[in-house]
Amino acid sequence: MPRTLAIASIMLSAALPLLAQSPQAERKPLSPPAKAEASIDGRRITISYSAPSIRERKIMGGLVPFDQVWRTGANAATTLTTQADLRIGDLHVPRGTYTLYTLPRANGWTLIVNRQTGQWGTQYDASQDLGRVEMKVRQIPTPLETFEIAIVPGGNKKGVLKLTWETTEASVPVAIDSNAQPQ
Repeated sequence: MPRTLAIASIMLSAALPLLAQSPQAERKPLSPPAKAEASIDGRRITISYSAPSIRERKIMGGLVPFDQVWRTGANAATTLTTQADLRIGDLHVPRGTYTLYTLPRANGWTLIVNRQTGQWGTQYDASQDLGRVEMKVRQIPTPLETFEIAIVPGGNKKGVLKLTWETTEASVPVAIDSNAQPQ
């Protein structure tokens, strides 16, 4: 009996370090957190999102279904925070924090700016929409493995918001609203 107890004790002490290691802590998330940040006319614009990868899946018209609101990334809702009033396309967006959704279609995309924040990405409430704006869509020659959002400053208080994944790039002009006051 004492020998069995000694063997069990040795096995337990060898296993404890393995049990203490969390498999979740060692694994990288499949859709890691990402940020797109830019300064336009001295005002910071930040978009926080989770960046999924293709991982041998069909994306446009598959994982990202056409004609359905998409969370524009993965996991928690994608958020836009702006220090200034913006004009995204023809939509006036007061400074603050918003959720971005998109409506991908086979022949075009719509960007949705929503007032609700802090929710999981799939919890879309259309009654909270600030507004919608059409995006320009083009096909890119080389597939992009990981979804990417970028804010590209363009000078003269303007820039471009780009969403790129697989072989699709959707974009819309962004500008500091002409009536915006510095914070």
